[in-house]
Amino acid sequence: MDAARRADDEQPARWNGRAGHAWGELKGVLDEMFRPFEELLVDAVVAEQARHVLDVGCGTGGITLAVARRLGPEGRCVGIDISEPMISTAREYADREDVPASFVCDDAQEHAFEPGTFDTVISRFGVMFFHDPVRAFANLRRAVRDEGALRCVVWRDPAENPFMTTAQRAASPLLPDLPVRRPDEPGQFAFADPDKVRHTLAESGWAGIDIRPVDVVCTLPEKELVRYFTRLGPVGMYLPEVDERTRGRVVETVRAAFEPFVHGSEVRFTAACWTVGARASSAKFS
Repeated sequence: MDAARRADDEQPARWNGRAGHAWGELKGVLDEMFRPFEELLVDAVVAEQARHVLDVGCGTGGITLAVARRLGPEGRCVGIDISEPMISTAREYADREDVPASFVCDDAQEHAFEPGTFDTVISRFGVMFFHDPVRAFANLRRAVRDEGALRCVVWRDPAENPFMTTAQRAASPLLPDLPVRRPDEPGQFAFADPDKVRHTLAESGWAGIDIRPVDVVCTLPEKELVRYFTRLGPVGMYLPEVDERTRGRVVETVRAAFEPFVHGSEVRFTAACWTVGARASSAKFS
């Protein structure tokens, strides 16, 4: 089984298991931490004058709900994600806040969207997990009207994002079986190479491809830091498998490694990302 297919087979189990539940439990913390990207994508939708918007890899629905609020009752915003726990959380918040957004639990690579339904496709860190990115973006292209827009945010290279790799680097000596992130597999940094992104989009029916670096300062409360790294990422997924003594050593070691990012009661880091823009080509595409 090739690496991409193996990783794809792991995605439903991961996002419908510990990872999906952890993102739901930490929704408030994560929504605030990534608030600058929410503002960036909402502004992009407004600039496009979009009325029908699809949010890919919507997770717990923070971006979807923000866009739906901005569009108002005349708009339509749909979030899609493979994670049932996260989609359930998103629906709960939509109902609680009476926001007219809808959510679909399915794989956006395979979902049978009605052709030409949306004006704009958006995503915050939700498009890097497809085992066949060209096929996935071709499916999204069919869901968008001709000349409709794609606006995504993806992570740049791990070396430019030390905060995102601190837990794994610090814990690795204590957890020798900790899974290693591989750049050739679906995952957080799968779109770090802008040439790969350009090729993927061009091959899947998108034109006017525009990829730009963006560096955004993100924050979270220091009191949430331990919960953050013990619930999320490779370390968070692996910790439940170890004994209490090892867990204690890992937590102590990893917390110390994050110290450069701690400023009083706040944790602060720079998220090094790409903003990806494109247009649905009007050329015949199937």
